[in-house]
Amino acid sequence: MRTRAGGFTLVEVLVALLVMSVMAGLAWRGIDGLARAREATEANLETTQRLNTVMAQLEADLQAVYDTQGVVPAVSCDGATLRLTRTAEDGVQLVAWQLRSPLWMRWASPAVVRAGELQEQWMRSQQLMGNEPNQLRLLEGVTGMQIYVFRGNAWTNCQSSAGTTTTPTGAIGALPNPTGTQPDPPPAGVRIVLSLTRPREGTLTRSIALNAQ
Repeated sequence: MRTRAGGFTLVEVLVALLVMSVMAGLAWRGIDGLARAREATEANLETTQRLNTVMAQLEADLQAVYDTQGVVPAVSCDGATLRLTRTAEDGVQLVAWQLRSPLWMRWASPAVVRAGELQEQWMRSQQLMGNEPNQLRLLEGVTGMQIYVFRGNAWTNCQSSAGTTTTPTGAIGALPNPTGTQPDPPPAGVRIVLSLTRPREGTLTRSIALNAQ
């Protein structure tokens, strides 16, 4: 009587190889999925941290708003730009937060001490092209921006809340008012609503109280 030699048949080996290849493929897909999820999580975390940093800068700008008594508006906006005057170490700066979808950018003028210089920077802020040397590209994925101001015990659209602006000359500070008109004081607060696609699609609303000087 002949006995069967030990070992595996060719069919058994092929079946084992097939099972192993299927298991290896499933394992690779799982590892690849985990790696992609980790990359997405890290990217979202980085974007969230950057967003928090940018909003902190916006809050710092608004809390340092300086009332120039009608030289230029302390806070104003159009459909794509928020402009404000703020105190700086060597004088007053004109700061413009501008949306060039999908980029949110910040431009700041040199510090000035005379009304005429500030008015020049104001005019310059209305001609920004987005490639100025001191134009910072702060955040990507911003597709919309709405700005409201708190004035008269109510939130109103910034574009419909423009005050009267006079144009005195001289040093910024206790300036004369040659027209006799009284400019509106800075608003008590600013609310900004951003439409975002990163880190996830949605809107971000931030209300900031002003402490105008």
